[in-house]
Amino acid sequence: MASNRRSRKTRIRDSAEALFGQKITEVSAPGGSSRSSLRFHFAEHTVIGTLRPNFRRTHLEAYVLRALAPYTDDIPRCLGVDGEIMFQSDVGARRLNTELFKLDPAAQQELVAEAMAGIFRIQHAARQTDLHDKLPHLGNNPDWLANLADGVATLVPFKDADIPAQFDAAAVVERLTHQGLQFVKWDCRTGNAAIGDDGKLRWFDFEYAGLRHGAEDLAWLIADESLPVDGPRLDAMVRDALPRDPAGGVDDYMEYLAVYTVFHALQRLELIVSEARKRGWLRIEHVLGKDDVGAHPLFAANLCRTGAYFASQSVLTDMLVGHFEAAVQVFERILETGSA
Repeated sequence: MASNRRSRKTRIRDSAEALFGQKITEVSAPGGSSRSSLRFHFAEHTVIGTLRPNFRRTHLEAYVLRALAPYTDDIPRCLGVDGEIMFQSDVGARRLNTELFKLDPAAQQELVAEAMAGIFRIQHAARQTDLHDKLPHLGNNPDWLANLADGVATLVPFKDADIPAQFDAAAVVERLTHQGLQFVKWDCRTGNAAIGDDGKLRWFDFEYAGLRHGAEDLAWLIADESLPVDGPRLDAMVRDALPRDPAGGVDDYMEYLAVYTVFHALQRLELIVSEARKRGWLRIEHVLGKDDVGAHPLFAANLCRTGAYFASQSVLTDMLVGHFEAAVQVFERILETGSA
């Protein structure tokens, strides 16, 4: 495994020196040595080189970045593609997830509001391109949607009670089925945004970009377990950031966002529980520094509070509030005692 990492590193390094015509002085791994991207340090600047396991995703990312570049500065610039390797501008080492934990609550909210505004600016930029004719439609597979709705099973052990009978999985699937007209970045976790030397927050990692409703990008951010802002404030912040007339109107947009956020939160919760069983609870510093799954009871409790709030915002999910609140109590007990 180590030899594979070295050969991969050498491959990207050689490509970078050939493309930019300069010698590299240092190589670092912003997301850890197992990630697809490396930071290459030249004498006066740095670039990010990416070699993904699936070269098609690399080329899709390069295509998206180039299409968006004339219309927004909220993203990296694609600097070149060499076969399976893409180079992009370095948007900064100060990731949103770690920066948020250095700030007081007011400053946290200000930074999250800017992250939301950036998402909306990127989506607006995409509407000025032909990406809606080129990109794949995401989450249209009936099995994928059914699996999303089945995520409620993750809550059962926390309340030691079945999901209420009025929960209608078919109605949830119908609500979350969307023809896909709006560009979405996807994977808008706080670890995928960073602040540069110019003080600008930018989003990166566009390998999964596609088309859907649009609110999914906000849901990825809101249901990031490390996000230290509560549900009511997040709700108000989205309303403030929304374009004046979203398709279907503000109320429809916010209700869709609430439902999608609930089921995305359940996916994150399932992942957290699985990781905690395999590796135990992780330190907060490790989770943030490595952009790892938030397998810490503080993060799990935060996520379930968010899930409870947004579940209360739709008749499709309000029967789940009690289960989310029971999960919060379990994780708070773990925080206090070290055991469930």
